[in-house]
Amino acid sequence: MSEIGNMVDMEAEHGANVFGSMDQFAKKIEKTLHVSIIYRDSKVKIVGGPTDVKRCQAVLSNLLELSKRGNVITEQNVDYALALTYEDKTSAIVDIDNEIITRTIAGKPIKPKTLGQKEYIDSIKNNTIVFSIGPAGTGKTYLAMAMAIEAFKNNEVNRIILTRPAIEAGENLGFLPGDLQSKVDPYLRPLYDALYQIMGADSFLHNSEKGLIEVAPLAYMRGRTLDNAFIILDEAQNTTPAQMKMFLTRIGFGSKIVITGDLTQKDLPRGVVSGLETAVKILDNIEGIRVSKLTNKDVVRHPLVQQIVKAYEDYEVKHSKNDSTFKKNNQENRGNRYDRKEN
Repeated sequence: MSEIGNMVDMEAEHGANVFGSMDQFAKKIEKTLHVSIIYRDSKVKIVGGPTDVKRCQAVLSNLLELSKRGNVITEQNVDYALALTYEDKTSAIVDIDNEIITRTIAGKPIKPKTLGQKEYIDSIKNNTIVFSIGPAGTGKTYLAMAMAIEAFKNNEVNRIILTRPAIEAGENLGFLPGDLQSKVDPYLRPLYDALYQIMGADSFLHNSEKGLIEVAPLAYMRGRTLDNAFIILDEAQNTTPAQMKMFLTRIGFGSKIVITGDLTQKDLPRGVVSGLETAVKILDNIEGIRVSKLTNKDVVRHPLVQQIVKAYEDYEVKHSKNDSTFKKNNQENRGNRYDRKEN
């Protein structure tokens, strides 16, 4: 065992933030890295194997730096710092924190929280069309919304258009009460929620009345040409290839498009190919178009969401292999039967 004492000075205000309520973050770091953390009189001592101590030192140093910048340390910060330390990229968590996309109406800064999210933001900045594919909780729609609002504030675009396919996820629109707008509003609610949080309800309603911000079902896009607009197509895994082609050909001069979706959560009828899946295969090599793929490592919701996503991915991979083996065995058995008949 090696021992490092007085690794870093950590004032009480930052110690409480970094180690968490009832030292919950410190306990998680100790358990994950197989070390003991002793914190007394604003001094931190780490006891453990040389490699583990080094990793722990990197994790605590970067969490401390985040705390000094005014961040409230969350479990997601701790989990991501621990994940990065095994890739020798722990300092990246501080580099990511340098970028502020915009601020909410309450003044809270909106920043990328993972390397995948940072790459996604850079892709939006540097390309005309960006496809963002990833599981729930990776910030695909929220970050795109933040980029759109910031571009609108800076007069880089004249309007924001947000759209979704109104696919019935196991429910029937016809049985919902109200007129057409009332029926499709539930599908668009996540977009409204993000708008209200980032720019405020009053600002949204004012710009919406002037036609500068539009939230509408995908079907409303047909026959239009959209110039000088920031356009976001959400839940794109539920488009058909024809719908996706229709949407992509709406883009006009000075516009930017972000298309988000999760290919593992398609609500299309059985046998219908996803327009998102098809478009990514067809357009991936065109200059000005970028595919940004987020993974379970980029999930920034409750830590359980990341574990749920990972569990489903593992389950699907396992059963995909089993299905392939089953089909292969069936083919071999059929071949053996034919051989016996010939003999």
